[in-house]
Amino acid sequence: MSHLHGPLGSREHPAGPSSDRDRDLEPARPDDDFTARAVVTGLLIGCLVAFTNLSLGLQSGWTSMMSLQSALLGFGILKFIRMPSLKNRPFSPQENAVLQATAVAVGTMPLSAGFVGIIPALNQLDPEQDGSGPIKLNTWQLLAWSFALAYFGVFFASPLRPALILKEKLPFPSGTATAQLISVLHDKPLANPDGGPAPPASSSSSASAQPRVERSSSGGQEEVGSKAGFQALLWSFGGSALFTLASFFVPVLYAIPIFDPICPGHNAAAMWGWWFTPSLSYIGQGIIMGLPTSLSMSLGAFVGWAILSPISYYTGWAPGDPLSGKDGSRGWLIWIALAIMCSESILGLVALFFANGTEDINKWLHKVSSLLASVGKNSRRVRRQQPGILDTGAEGDEGAEEEDTVEHEPPSRLTSKRTVLLGLLGSTILAVILIELTFKRDSSAPGDTKRPASPSPGSTILAILIALVLSLLGARALGQTDLNPVSGLGKISQLVFALTSPGNVVANLIAGGISEAGAMAAGDMLQDYKTGHLVGSSPHSQFKGQLVGSTLGIFVSVFAYQLYARTYELPGPQFPAPSAGVWLNLARLLNNGHLPPKSAVFMSVFAAIFAVTGILRSVARARGIKREFTSGGAAPQRTSSAKPSWEVFAAWMPSGIAFAVGILNTPNFSLARLVGGLIGYYYLRHVRQQRQGRAPDQGRYANDDDTLAEGEDDGYAGTGTAGGTPDERTGLLRRRAFADGDENEEEEEQGGPEAVTARARRTTRPRVQQASPAFEGVFIIVVASGLVLGEGAASIITLILKQYGFQPLTCFGCRGGCSSC
Repeated sequence: MSHLHGPLGSREHPAGPSSDRDRDLEPARPDDDFTARAVVTGLLIGCLVAFTNLSLGLQSGWTSMMSLQSALLGFGILKFIRMPSLKNRPFSPQENAVLQATAVAVGTMPLSAGFVGIIPALNQLDPEQDGSGPIKLNTWQLLAWSFALAYFGVFFASPLRPALILKEKLPFPSGTATAQLISVLHDKPLANPDGGPAPPASSSSSASAQPRVERSSSGGQEEVGSKAGFQALLWSFGGSALFTLASFFVPVLYAIPIFDPICPGHNAAAMWGWWFTPSLSYIGQGIIMGLPTSLSMSLGAFVGWAILSPISYYTGWAPGDPLSGKDGSRGWLIWIALAIMCSESILGLVALFFANGTEDINKWLHKVSSLLASVGKNSRRVRRQQPGILDTGAEGDEGAEEEDTVEHEPPSRLTSKRTVLLGLLGSTILAVILIELTFKRDSSAPGDTKRPASPSPGSTILAILIALVLSLLGARALGQTDLNPVSGLGKISQLVFALTSPGNVVANLIAGGISEAGAMAAGDMLQDYKTGHLVGSSPHSQFKGQLVGSTLGIFVSVFAYQLYARTYELPGPQFPAPSAGVWLNLARLLNNGHLPPKSAVFMSVFAAIFAVTGILRSVARARGIKREFTSGGAAPQRTSSAKPSWEVFAAWMPSGIAFAVGILNTPNFSLARLVGGLIGYYYLRHVRQQRQGRAPDQGRYANDDDTLAEGEDDGYAGTGTAGGTPDERTGLLRRRAFADGDENEEEEEQGGPEAVTARARRTTRPRVQQASPAFEGVFIIVVASGLVLGEGAASIITLILKQYGFQPLTCFGCRGGCSSC
């Protein structure tokens, strides 16, 4: 049991040279956490994440934010590969927050810039249907497009930080879980365990007023922070990479036709897409995303490919090859998936919006107008407390409101108002110019000059303004539910542009990409801000890390995409880019109104079903997170009130996004994720059973043991991170990361002076003290991270081998899914 540190010179905290541990708690100067080692390590990790996300996104349309994995890898690299800083300080939690923010910015750029959705969709344009032939951008055009989309979302996020993180204290569960993990890894308490405003950086007592994190009796912390944990990471990374390389030379390893013996005569693999891919990367994804999400995907795969696909084929609605995206079942199923995704994401967002009312948007717009009015004025009023970025200094009720949004960070650690405004203005002008240059040629079909190939400058500005509003909605949804519905937000932009630019499919796609990029970048930045706020990192350092990471991510993403485009057909058998079909089909529907036979009936039915489930899931999820984060801080408080029965029911409703992804992809990817979800689920039950010394169904949290992983990564390539991620959204950690601080509660109820003292100590110490025992799921997340990233690293090698003409050694056993054969 740890105790509060006394003042300097006391017995608990003697005067003299501080230890490495205590130095990490000293007040940070403006750029102490923006160090070369943090940024460089974050960039290196981000490059690996970017290649991994691009490969997974082009294969199955699901990507991850990987903030938690980045913090893990960064800690391991800088702990076991010594990189002393210029000031010879130990690697701090604040640096780790900057590191993971930088890595996330690099790693999510393939999705933000549309390389797994919009760009492949432009490659599939048909002059007869779309009024434009395929648009294949060269390297310079891809760079221009990426620079146009990379920055305005980051500037959107800065004005939202005081309102969403400081005043409302939205949980942002993945950002909170990452902060808790950083706290455990570094064995340091959170700087702001209650999630409220940070203590003044200039106060020397703020550091000594925090207890240290206790070592977990469950061993989870030691497993992660020791060499054994990182040896497990290396073994899983190496095993996944070796399997990927082996499957390149023996493709049947990646497409085992296990269902052909079960269904003889039906050619299940070659005709219907039923084979099994034992990809360790997809198994790792299943572990991270959790059992309910992987179950939803598998249910979608079963409904789509075992029921709807045969029906559409044998009735003649989709008479082509079932695996064809043009006239086969695959192309017919895309419409069902599209209806589900739009219905759940948009209506779920609307439900949250009306649950909160329009007050938030009105307040935010008022703050933005105040920001615009204040730029250029030389206001040097000295206040007792520093204002937030959007503090206008208004009197009366507005002043009382600002008092709740106290920003204790000094101005030197914040992004200035002038920087935010100039950044928004500059990034908007940059986007208008670069998009105009990228798509300036008229790609319309011969003789059809009425359909321009790109939006006008005014349309680009409109798209950015729409993205501004949608990023606010997405950020609030992310903070409340841990899901950023960027897919639905992008579809809203497409709906608007179907009215403002009718018949222009290209402009419709570009507008959707702009909105998705803005909402995703803003959501990722706010998630990082939450992590940084909890560990005491400088917001401006994270902001700079995001900009640096986004810039490198542009070059890495363009290079990686061009490498894939030169090596494989995109979309093609091995990399079908399923999200590209979703974007393009909606643009065609909005502009041409054409649907495949009978698809409208099934679209309506599934849209209605998942509209209801989406609304219930969104509201239940927000209520549950709000109930657990009763103080809005880092440590959810378990309340004695039972969860309403309808919320329990809603938690087990299938996720519409995951269900739709299961329909979009052939079943092999969903089955591998299901294996991972089961592994993670039973591993966590086993660990919890060992620690508690009783059966899981008799444990303290038996009522929701089965829903511990219900937070899926909304990282579908086209839904974002949510989306991914998330992400990665720490399905195994989120609900358990903070719950087990009361191991001795029963003993203390006996009474007596010792019990009174123990109860007082428990109620006065920050919740971070109680966080570490519940990280029993971290070790399996470490292993899963190695599995995911190992295949991403090996994909770079297989790309190079393919470039140099290497071919499989044998195609023995291949009956479908072996694209190299």
